Parts: sequence; structure tokens; C-alpha cells
Amino acid sequence: MFVVRAENLYKRFNEHWVVENLNLSIREGEFYCLLGPNGAGKTTTLKLLVGLLKPTKGKIYIGGFSLDTMAEQAKKLVGFIPDTPFLYENLTAIEFLEFIGTIFYIDKDTLKERINFYLDVFGLEEAKNILLRDYSHGMRQRIIYIANLIHKPKVLLVDEPLVGLDPQGINLIKRVLKEKTKEGMAIVMSTHILQIAEQLADRVGIMDRGKLIVEGSLEELKKKIKEGSLEDIFFMLTQR
Repeated sequence: MFVVRAENLYKRFNEHWVVENLNLSIREGEFYCLLGPNGAGKTTTLKLLVGLLKPTKGKIYIGGFSLDTMAEQAKKLVGFIPDTPFLYENLTAIEFLEFIGTIFYIDKDTLKERINFYLDVFGLEEAKNILLRDYSHGMRQRIIYIANLIHKPKVLLVDEPLVGLDPQGINLIKRVLKEKTKEGMAIVMSTHILQIAEQLADRVGIMDRGKLIVEGSLEELKKKIKEGSLEDIFFMLTQR
């Protein structure tokens, strides 16, 4: 089943087309990596898929719900981790997570159980009563992942997920995200780190100048482009 579908998607800022005729179909449990140079349209695409931006033209469906006509139902199924996440810095971690849980109407006992589980998974149990303004960058990154996982989204959109993380943090995030796809969650991640895409992605899409120029599994891309590595394919397709 496709849980994300974008049909003939366009986005224009002033006279500049940032996304042009984009078509995407992402299945349950699929890990999809969106690659491209700066300015290719990756972040704009993710913001369109989560409903933060309205497309100039085209349709988006999340779990079968149209973002145009059934936005509330669609957005309940999505988590979004931006490259620079916003946190309420005068709240403790536990207060912040309880606040997020109430937004999604998670009952109190279930919410407590999920918060405790993820605080343990992400190694933040001992820091749960510390104000978020006193969190390090790596701790902030971890808490925003918890905030996006506690409502069990069907789709997780992640923009540059590993910025500023140490090797332990990177390994943890990779392990958690891959485990979530095994549970049926679809993950769409934009990244500049080609090695991450090679390690995690079931399929890869490469964007340039607002257009999706190729997509497929790594093996499919190698056969189609006849190059040895994802890095070779990427630079061949996006050279200026």
C-alpha cells in the first residue's frame, strides 16, 4: 500500500519553480532517501508533503487522505523532523513530550508508557527534568525524534537527520529509523550524506533543479546509469 503519493507536484516562489512535475509513491515500511545538491528542491518537497507549504499545482495524499481536502486526517499520520527543529526551551523534556502527546490526544497512561520507552531508547531518562534550553545539540536532536515518534506516525519525513551528531548519536538514529521501517513506518529522508543513503535506503530519488531526475533501488540505478557507486551516479547526474 502506498502511504505517500505526490501527483504532478509543482511549487513556485515568485517566478522561480522550486519543484516541477514531481511524482512520488512511497510504500508502507519503505525507506526512501531524497538526494540532490543545495537548491535542488529537497526541503521544499518535504515541506509540501507535510503540509507546511501549499503546492502551486498538484495533489498530495497521505494514507489515502488528500492534503487539500482532508488535511487534518492526513497530518495526524505524519511526523516531520526539520534540519533546525524548534523547541519550547522553557519546558523540561518531560513537559515538552507531554504537551506533544496532548496535541495528538494520546491517553495519559499510553503517553506515559511511550515517553518512558523512548527516553530510555534515546538515553535521555536522566535528563528528562532538565530545561530544554540547557540541552546540548545532540540531546535536542534526540528529543525531537521522540516527539515525532510518540504518536506512532505512518510516515516520518526527515530533513538532514544527522547534522551535528557524534558517531554514537548517528549510529543510534540509523538503528532506530531502520527498526521503524521494519514495523511498517514509511520514512522519507533528505540527506547530503551519500553513504547514509547507501546503508539505509530501499529506494533513492535524485533531484536537481526542482525535478526528480531518477529513482530506484541502488541496484536499479547502477544498471540504469551504468556507474559503479551511488557517488558516481550522483555526480554524473548533477554535474553543473
